[in-house]
Amino acid sequence: MQDDYATLLKELENEEQQLQFDAFSNADALRLGSALVERAGALGKAVTVDITRNGHQLFHHAMDGTSPDNANWIRRKNNVVQRFGRSSWHVGTRYRSKGKSFEADSGLDSADFAAHGGAFPLALRGTGVIGTVTVSGLPQQEDHELVTRVLREYLDTLR
Repeated sequence: MQDDYATLLKELENEEQQLQFDAFSNADALRLGSALVERAGALGKAVTVDITRNGHQLFHHAMDGTSPDNANWIRRKNNVVQRFGRSSWHVGTRYRSKGKSFEADSGLDSADFAAHGGAFPLALRGTGVIGTVTVSGLPQQEDHELVTRVLREYLDTLR
């Protein structure tokens, strides 16, 4: 089990290194957010998508079938990325790898922090984390995978 966690944590770290931008504009937020909504729709899934840069919400869309709870999950997952500089899935996995619970062992209020998958650091090469790209509405690993899959595809179009 520890080997599985070690492998997963390494994969998550590699994603965070690879999925970085050289620059990120408001137009990028619109295109990326729209791509996430389109992909979820094509999969028959309902999600809420949020993209924030430096505290400025650039994109937010709640698909039919979501609820206000999704916006609260986004807020809590984004707080984890802002606090730790890692994806919310990475942070939660790190706690689980140590046999711990983020909710019980982080010392952070679960009303404000959720180390569940779906929030990914919006990072600029040479600068670091400047915001978040977040999905809520699916099981946490699926939220994470939707974000990273679409992020990878979007970055490939820029290269």
